[in-house]
Amino acid sequence: MNTWKYFDITHKHHVLCNPMSEEKFERFCQLLNLPKDTRILDIACGKGEVLVRLAEKYGISGVGVDLSPFCINDCKKKHLERVPESDLTFIELDGANYRPESGRLFDVAVCLGASWVFENHAGTLKALKQMTKSGGLVIVGEPFWLKEPDTEYLEVTKMTRNSFRPHEDNVYQGEEMGLTCLYTLVSNKDDWDHYETLQWWAVDNYIQSHMDDPDNQELLERTKTAKDIYLKWGRDTVNWGIYIFRNP
Repeated sequence: MNTWKYFDITHKHHVLCNPMSEEKFERFCQLLNLPKDTRILDIACGKGEVLVRLAEKYGISGVGVDLSPFCINDCKKKHLERVPESDLTFIELDGANYRPESGRLFDVAVCLGASWVFENHAGTLKALKQMTKSGGLVIVGEPFWLKEPDTEYLEVTKMTRNSFRPHEDNVYQGEEMGLTCLYTLVSNKDDWDHYETLQWWAVDNYIQSHMDDPDNQELLERTKTAKDIYLKWGRDTVNWGIYIFRNP
């Protein structure tokens, strides 16, 4: 089954493709309090909700980059429907290969929940810092361990103990690079449950309306595996936070 088709189906009903509630997202947007001339880069932008919402609220301009053709289509549609006058550009590309046009740096660089693009949290912070103006903001969404992960959980997910870190280490890795952490926004179990279980519902809806899709069996099997992993280990083992840093 095509990877991007799978994620398009499982995240069909998500406004945000990460475990952050609408209330927390609105708080996040309010706190940024951006001037109208702000330029924002969003790596692995998903459906483009961050850029579109900030364009609605502040009139910012920006670039969104994502490898999924489904996501980029959603971004462009959302742009035209909600903020057609805004200077937003969405590019289908591996974020690791993106370079600012003419070397022009951004006021804000964002990567929420996709540190695999730059290999890990530290790599993401480093890459975004290099594309952000002095005095600008570097914003990263990253998981963290709530407790020592079970060996079986690591084996099933093909992760290692070093895949994530404790919450405080996500802060310290940025500050060791010279960034200043200004704020963190952490998910709770309700945020995670909404993010994970809405995928179960989306899959059920898809299968009910696409009974003849040959990918359905694989879709069901992958969903069941993800459900079991989340309920047995993930819900009590890993959490997620947004980290806002100032680039000196």
